Amino acid sequence: MSGSHTHDGDFDEARAREVIGAHAGLEGATLPILHALQAEFGYVDRRCTALIAEALNVSKADVHGVGSFYHDFRHAPPGKHVLKLCRAEACQANGADALVDRLAFAHGRKCGATDGPLTIDNVYCLGNCALGPAALLDGEPVGRLDAGKIDAIVRRCTGGAP
Repeated sequence: MSGSHTHDGDFDEARAREVIGAHAGLEGATLPILHALQAEFGYVDRRCTALIAEALNVSKADVHGVGSFYHDFRHAPPGKHVLKLCRAEACQANGADALVDRLAFAHGRKCGATDGPLTIDNVYCLGNCALGPAALLDGEPVGRLDAGKIDAIVRRCTGGAP
């Protein structure tokens, strides 16, 4: 996620219409519009489906199909902190699955969900295989993750909450 978005989840329909309008003339505009909306707001609000369909003269089902096919689009505001945990083969071989289990069982946090100030996303290769298990925390690479590092990340991002 890049851009000027805030993490407070405020949706501004007028601003969404501006973003959509700025990209509506592109060939295959649905995907660039979705990316631009996520960059602007931090997520793609469900209300945008109808706005995009109207602007592109396509069905809402077409827009929904594109938005739901690509897993990078979130449909609710992210937490203040975003942990992208690599789940590709090299990181799995180095213990990523145990870290996912630790997040779930020790911290009650699920990959692919936002819980308070922390969003945890699954990603499939960060290109940091030599330092796996790897992650990005708020866009910064973190390598050689283990239980202690995961615990520290959760504490830091949640103010000490589990």
